[in-house]
Amino acid sequence: MVVAHSERATLRVGDVFLKVDSDQARIGVEVEAMALAPVPTPKVLWHKPPVLAIAAVPGTALGRLGEPSTASPAAWAAAGAAIRRLHDAPLPPRLGRAGRGLDELAADLDGECEWLVTNGVLPADLVTRNRQIAEAALRPWAPVFTHGDLQIDHVFIDGDEITGIIDWSEAGQGDALFDLAILTLGHEENLDDVVAGYGTDVDLDVIRAWWSLRSLLGVRWLSEHGFDPFAPGCEIDVLRSARARLP
Repeated sequence: MVVAHSERATLRVGDVFLKVDSDQARIGVEVEAMALAPVPTPKVLWHKPPVLAIAAVPGTALGRLGEPSTASPAAWAAAGAAIRRLHDAPLPPRLGRAGRGLDELAADLDGECEWLVTNGVLPADLVTRNRQIAEAALRPWAPVFTHGDLQIDHVFIDGDEITGIIDWSEAGQGDALFDLAILTLGHEENLDDVVAGYGTDVDLDVIRAWWSLRSLLGVRWLSEHGFDPFAPGCEIDVLRSARARLP
């Protein structure tokens, strides 16, 4: 078992990953996105609802949230270059996770902030300061082809080369800086290398805003699905680091 929660499960059998998901639309998005993406993706072996079988990609993950990455600066830059190729590709037909409307996103953010404070999960000051930082992400953006869940352990490398990007179920039209932010969440020290590989002007304040926004939105979901946002280097530490950067 690789990962399992109430929405889906992923199992590994040898060099084959079996993704079990009752939401066939989500599986369909993943298959379609992998076919369209101009970056290395897993090979689809077969698809028999509710199971999608894909081949393992070679190499190792770029890193893990909460752990120092041992990948080279060149590997991080290669990840940035791969993301740029994706973002420059023709738009997929539907909105993805990174394409949520600003009003919906702001309402969800306000609701989660209220829940965090009301339930005593986090200090009000920590939530308020990060809510202020997150505001910069709530701005108009031009849609690009986004992965939508570009966590560091979804990018695989062999040396300094990208060998595969996995887990495309949230892909679609969205905000380019969302992808860059999710990849570098908890790994701020690698942001400059990613941006260098990406090869264009990037608003770093918006990326930092997405770090705060993503972490604020994720605490409750992670806690309710068996993950620990309080683990060292994870979402709560990201929020604390963001507050520390403020004057």
